[in-house]
Amino acid sequence: MLSLPLIATLATASVAVDRFFGEPQRAHPLVAFGKLASRIEARLNTGTRARLMGIVAWLLAVAPPVLIAVWLVSVLPFAYACALHVALLWFALGARSLHDHIAPIARALARRDLAEARVLTSRIVSRETAHADEAALSRAAVESALENGNDAIFGALFWFAIFGGPGALGFRLANTLDAMWGYRTPRYLRFGWAAARFDDALNWIPARLTAASYALLGDTRTALQCWRDQARRWDSPNAGPVMAAGAGSLNVQIGGPAVYHGAIENRPTLGMGHAASAPDVIAALALVERTIILWLAVLIVLALLSVPFHG
Repeated sequence: MLSLPLIATLATASVAVDRFFGEPQRAHPLVAFGKLASRIEARLNTGTRARLMGIVAWLLAVAPPVLIAVWLVSVLPFAYACALHVALLWFALGARSLHDHIAPIARALARRDLAEARVLTSRIVSRETAHADEAALSRAAVESALENGNDAIFGALFWFAIFGGPGALGFRLANTLDAMWGYRTPRYLRFGWAAARFDDALNWIPARLTAASYALLGDTRTALQCWRDQARRWDSPNAGPVMAAGAGSLNVQIGGPAVYHGAIENRPTLGMGHAASAPDVIAALALVERTIILWLAVLIVLALLSVPFHG
């Protein structure tokens, strides 16, 4: 079990590494994990006892790397174990990547380059963007920044604070499997049930801490009202609070109609205030950045309070 001062130190170091280097550009571990997960799914998703096979597949994909990580941090010398904790959290974080993917959308929208904004937005969302206007692209970018702030940053930080590097690794792998298998399509409806439910469970507390943080760092009253009144309308039990609170904090409206697979999906509206535009994309990224600082500050304060004072 890592001490609070060590957790705060290693978490801060990992955030700094992610900020400086971003995600690994060559041989990203998630690429190898994705290929492994695809092979497991192809072998086990045969239609027979699909829900049970989905549970088995999830365990086969997630348990071995997490158990190996647990073993390594327990047997390595202290300095090497600390370095591995930092590396595992760095692997799980995506703060720099989130900014690098979304900030260019805001810049393209600001110069009215809708063609470029559509291409950039299509890389981060599953909805169709070929005919999206500025408002639709802005909503998509704001939604992605707020939701992925939890999925790519704060969920990993939470589980790192609880279980160190292996905890952050397990969260990131579970989140990846949900992104691969957690669809309500004929192929994945039953097989991907476990991936979706495990991700929901692991994200339940981090999502609400993220929503509370978003609310604290903006228009708190509106954020809490949107969280209370709107979050339950969203189909995801964790994305709802995060996005509703984030949109309310920013005084912006997101959600609404979006095109998926050629059909319009009428999603609930989240937030209050004006329609999303390019400045709101930057504001959403800034909110995520302030939340990172808040979480690290809380860890550091808790670490200081845990150190015995000798007067």
